[in-house]
Amino acid sequence: MDSWVRFNAQSQAKERVFRAAQYACALLGSTLQNDEAAEIRRTVSQLEAHMSLTRKLLRLGNSVEALEAAKRSIHLSDSVLRLCLTISHLNRAMYFACDNVLWAGKTGLISELDQHKWSQRSFRYYLFALILNLTRDAYELHLLVEREARSRTSKQPSSPSIPLPPDHLPSSSSPATQAVNVGWLYRQLHLVGTVLYSNPPLLLDLVKNSCDIFIPLDRLGIYPTGPGFVGACGLASSVLSILTMVHPWLKLKP
Repeated sequence: MDSWVRFNAQSQAKERVFRAAQYACALLGSTLQNDEAAEIRRTVSQLEAHMSLTRKLLRLGNSVEALEAAKRSIHLSDSVLRLCLTISHLNRAMYFACDNVLWAGKTGLISELDQHKWSQRSFRYYLFALILNLTRDAYELHLLVEREARSRTSKQPSSPSIPLPPDHLPSSSSPATQAVNVGWLYRQLHLVGTVLYSNPPLLLDLVKNSCDIFIPLDRLGIYPTGPGFVGACGLASSVLSILTMVHPWLKLKP
């Protein structure tokens, strides 16, 4: 099993490159809307379809790797991470399984396959996995922000506070209260920015998942954004994925 996982990792690197090329074609095709570029647009569209089919071939067997990842994540001590990662990996396994069936239908190995139904089914599993990944990112960010806030509080000298009488307390709509709220919001945003800047793996994973989620939302018709936006998001997330493969320390763990 370990040898298969290592072999599959090499296929994943190639799949990421083809994925970047596929979404680059989608982005390029969306810019070629004039009649003079009809032939180029058709060529780019065919190239995009070939890239997609090649990716499906390279993803054969990825369900095994996703199930192995689920087996590892089920032993995590943190209950939130254990729940999010395990269910996410299981959804990825189902997504890859549906994708394999869809590949068999596109190549003619399974005749009379309802490709639209299987495509929609695979994108639903993909969407669930991305929602759980974003939940995990938000949880990790929340923990790090709380840790950073406690660290800053412990470094600041404590000063005694003098309670104000009730008639001197500002109302919620007063300018003083609004200024306090704006200041608190600015401090929280600065804290989040500081945490993300000091944790590149979390930042990259958050941006990558945020880009990826627009792909199934568009394909399922939940939030249509158009092929150009989907192509840009897919290209950006693919480049980030390749970056984490070239520099493994940028990959969020576990």
